[in-house]
Amino acid sequence: QSRNVLLAEVCRLLIFEKLPLCFSLSGNAKFKDFLDGQCFHEASQLLICRENSLIRRTSEEERLQHHAAEMDRLAADRSHLQSLVVQCLQGSLASEGDNSEALRSAVKAIYLEEKQDLLRRQSGCQNLSEWQTLHDSTLRSLVQDRLEYPHSGPAGQRDQSHIQSHIQSMGRQLREDLLLVVRRVKACYPPEAKICHFYATLYHQTLSTALRDIVDFVLDDQDCSFILPWRASWCFQAELATFTNRVLEEEVKQWDQGAEPSTEEGRCVSHLAYDVIQVRPQYKATVFRELSSFALICPLCLFCRDFLHKKTHLFPGTVREDCLCVLADMKQSACNYLLSPVHKVLKPQYQKLGTSDWLKKNAFQKLFSKAWTNTKLMQVLLIQELIGRLHQEVTEEYVRRVLRGDLRLKAREQQEMACAVMINNAESLRKLFTKEGSKEVWLEEILIKIAEVLKLQDVPAIQVQVVSLGSTYPDLREAQVSTLLKLKANLSKAHRKTIKATLSDALKEGIPGTESHPFFSNI
Repeated sequence: QSRNVLLAEVCRLLIFEKLPLCFSLSGNAKFKDFLDGQCFHEASQLLICRENSLIRRTSEEERLQHHAAEMDRLAADRSHLQSLVVQCLQGSLASEGDNSEALRSAVKAIYLEEKQDLLRRQSGCQNLSEWQTLHDSTLRSLVQDRLEYPHSGPAGQRDQSHIQSHIQSMGRQLREDLLLVVRRVKACYPPEAKICHFYATLYHQTLSTALRDIVDFVLDDQDCSFILPWRASWCFQAELATFTNRVLEEEVKQWDQGAEPSTEEGRCVSHLAYDVIQVRPQYKATVFRELSSFALICPLCLFCRDFLHKKTHLFPGTVREDCLCVLADMKQSACNYLLSPVHKVLKPQYQKLGTSDWLKKNAFQKLFSKAWTNTKLMQVLLIQELIGRLHQEVTEEYVRRVLRGDLRLKAREQQEMACAVMINNAESLRKLFTKEGSKEVWLEEILIKIAEVLKLQDVPAIQVQVVSLGSTYPDLREAQVSTLLKLKANLSKAHRKTIKATLSDALKEGIPGTESHPFFSNI
């Protein structure tokens, strides 16, 4: 209730701001009340009102009599408020007491001052508060102090060294503070502040720096063994990758320049650190172990799925459905993990689809050369259903790229050429994947039907072909039909509208079609 009274007083001051002396006396009294009640947001609002009132005064007499003195008082009050806000931020991680209300008000005051700074910049004012920068630097100093002097007492083994006890104390302090941020501090900030991520970054940087400083000292073997796991966990992986790539790039550069390897006692040697040499083979071996473990999930999921379908009498209906959902999620996760590196390799070739180079050059024949040269990867993928899934995903990406490409086929010759290229690509895809074990031969028909739409010139013939495509694959959307027809630049807008209307009417009438696989809904 007292806060509502104070807010009402702020509104009254805004209305009667033409009375500067009364405003100053009453405003100062209310300002002190706000500070005593830790209402930092309301105090900031009051200071901004005073600032706006001083700026709007145009009388020369008022400027001479009151302006300078009141500006000094305003600056002093803002400095006092700033010190209290900083003090509140410094106590935001205190375990004793709960200053959530004060912290929430302080955060609102910081955001309010940031908005006011924008107005000050627009008016050419150089005296900015910059409380957001102050907020970040205060929290950074707070995190550094809490890790440098952790409050959590050591609870390790008695034979631990001072360094080991200090590192464990920092780890416990980090854990307690981040839990406190999630449980209490997070609610005091707006979601867009991402305060949990900000605190986590500060602690990550501070602990990494502390570990770097520790390893600069002369350590015994026991301390080194203790620090290495911490360093491996908290060191920025980007830094490690940068340093490793930099070292390896120097070696590659010397090799490309024709430099001969160094020899000692008649044998080739490398002065590159042995642990750096081991990084790439170890990482490669780890990746293939993960691929192999994920590859086992697919056949196991299929086996369990078939068992659930065949032995339905052994399971209640709800249990059976829940198990099938879990298996479907496991299969989806494993397939995505296994196929994502293949699509990553193929991405540069995907980008050529639907362009002029796609028509001029036979680049699509080399689409899978890089992916198929990795025999170990393909050994993992040689599961019939997984190959079939890759076959469908590649075909979907093919259609997606062609439909959203910038290519516009104006002449009849261009459209016939595009038709021939698509039919040739469809045949190449079918041969390639069926050779590896795919049974998804129906995918070739989709590309052929789309190619025929590009080739045909008569509107009635195009209508028949589009209706055939839509009835065979009911998940074909109107937007996709529009994009396909726009590839034919010589087709008028009225003709495109007529073709889409024909397809819509045909689908409403329920033209019978064969049982289809979902395809266009995935694009």
